[in-house]
Amino acid sequence: SWYTWLEQGRDINVSQQVVSAVARVLRLTSDEAAYVSNLTQQEAEPPVVRDAAPEHLQRLVDALEFPAFILTTDWGIVGWNRAYEWLYPRISSLEADHRNLLWLVYTDPQLRRMLPDWEQDSKRFLAEFRAEAGVRLAGPQHRAIVDRLRATNEDFGRHWSELGISRFESRRRQFRHRSEGLIEFEHHRLVPSDAVDLHVVMYVPVGDGR
Repeated sequence: SWYTWLEQGRDINVSQQVVSAVARVLRLTSDEAAYVSNLTQQEAEPPVVRDAAPEHLQRLVDALEFPAFILTTDWGIVGWNRAYEWLYPRISSLEADHRNLLWLVYTDPQLRRMLPDWEQDSKRFLAEFRAEAGVRLAGPQHRAIVDRLRATNEDFGRHWSELGISRFESRRRQFRHRSEGLIEFEHHRLVPSDAVDLHVVMYVPVGDGR
């Protein structure tokens, strides 16, 4: 598709009028149209490499009683709190190069069992990853995780070829906990104004959630 070509970092000058016309002809959703528009207008920023979360953001998530973690632009997990370990214990024992949310969703059997509808959830995650990445997909960090998953995971290859695009929206999420059974949270995400390359992801309890 056209936006797959743009993702590869091609140098192209396309007016917004052309983008709007193509969106109408192809009947793109609002998320897909916004994605294509961003690809034609933005340039990839130099990647920020982080091995750990800034101390003040780690203190923030540590102060929360509900599960929370910190993501980089390529979805590397660089910080989390004890409540997130309660939800997903493996996070503390993973090697750094495996501590990537997209990688774990597709390769970790424990995380897969935690998602009651893995097929739907994984597609939603991937569609959000693609929408957020935009022109960064041509960069080394994003290209590395995508290429690694395409080479090793058939489910990822199948989902990636569907070209799903979806911007993040706060919503309710369910997890299957090893001892608590089915639990429900509201899934929220914030971007710190002093670290805009990071996302703070929070699972706020609903009902009897932790």
